[in-house]
Amino acid sequence: MSNKVKRVVLAYSGGLDTSVILKWLQDVYQCEVVTFTADIGQGEELEPARKKALQLGIKKQNIFIEDLREEFVRDFVFPMFRANAVYEGEYLLGTSIARPLIAKHMIEIAKKTGADAISHGATGKGNDQVRFELGAYALKPDVKVIAPWREWDLLSREKLLAYADQHGIPVDFKKRKGASPYSMDANMLHISYEGGILEDPDFAPEDSMWRITVSPEKAPNKPQIVELEYKKGDIVAIDGKKMTPAQVLATLNELGGKHGIGRLDIVENRYVGMKSRGCYETPGGTIMLKGHRAMESLTLDREVLALKDDLMPRYARLVYNGYWFTPERKLLQGLIDASQEYVNGAVRLKLYKGTIMCVGRKSKNSLFDSKVVTFEDDAGAYNQKDAEGFIKLNALRLRIAAKHKRI
Repeated sequence: MSNKVKRVVLAYSGGLDTSVILKWLQDVYQCEVVTFTADIGQGEELEPARKKALQLGIKKQNIFIEDLREEFVRDFVFPMFRANAVYEGEYLLGTSIARPLIAKHMIEIAKKTGADAISHGATGKGNDQVRFELGAYALKPDVKVIAPWREWDLLSREKLLAYADQHGIPVDFKKRKGASPYSMDANMLHISYEGGILEDPDFAPEDSMWRITVSPEKAPNKPQIVELEYKKGDIVAIDGKKMTPAQVLATLNELGGKHGIGRLDIVENRYVGMKSRGCYETPGGTIMLKGHRAMESLTLDREVLALKDDLMPRYARLVYNGYWFTPERKLLQGLIDASQEYVNGAVRLKLYKGTIMCVGRKSKNSLFDSKVVTFEDDAGAYNQKDAEGFIKLNALRLRIAAKHKRI
């Protein structure tokens, strides 16, 4: 085994699991380890990861810490929201969409450092192993993947801590005591909570679990109006202020969190076959979805909008299951992006105690024709008599079926 891998790129957070993996790779595979830590807005200080990697014997030139927040929102979150992607009717894919970005940079670093393998801390029960590895194979077909959770016997928290103590791996006191009863994943789009007491689908999490949203009951009693400006389906300004993609999402997270928007508690179907209960906070993304649909309702042709809605669940499953770097996702993205040419304008949303209501929308590309739709005299813009033939033609098959007692 030790002869098969010379250098491995490890997706490294600096936490207990990946620190144990780092040492385990050195011991079991006898290989050089390169660490990669991505800043995708998880809200944690990343320099301690560099310090811990150095303590564990990683060479300075083999430690990579990269700020990917703008790339994450611009090249992954925004394209996904152009599709209005929602998995199983509710989940806004916060964890799912971050994995291909991390896989992409792991492969880039592998190529830069001459590494022949990558490694991650995802377990053999979850979706993330699939997402990381499908992305890696798509970008470097000959890469070797090392997934310790599918190989080792350190299958409990106690065994991980014992291994850390045995090998002198520093463990944060809070981690040792178990500060959070949940398994958490955070990035700019969301925070997820799984495991622990949440494994009982009938357990209602305490309010203290939520990190970035207030409860709707404690949200301000006064609603807030926010205006989102769109260009080709992407938000480019909030309340008249131009912003970068990451600034847009950060601002909407703050606004949504303040008004108790974006909490979700679901049981979802993992790609590997089991059901999983997860709780999510996605305040900014929830606002983005509402605003984008409102903008499209004004600017997209009926059948274009219907086609997008037909394709959306397929697109969402591709993202959830890890098929970002695939011909089919690329093909769908091209169609979706082409539809956004005229999705320009502004939407006003009212935020109030966990709810979002669209209270106005305008666009120079609007397909709303007040002369046709008016209840007043339309001066001949629409001939109401045409509706009679339209209805009869559509009823023809029903009338025939009724004669044959098929209905």
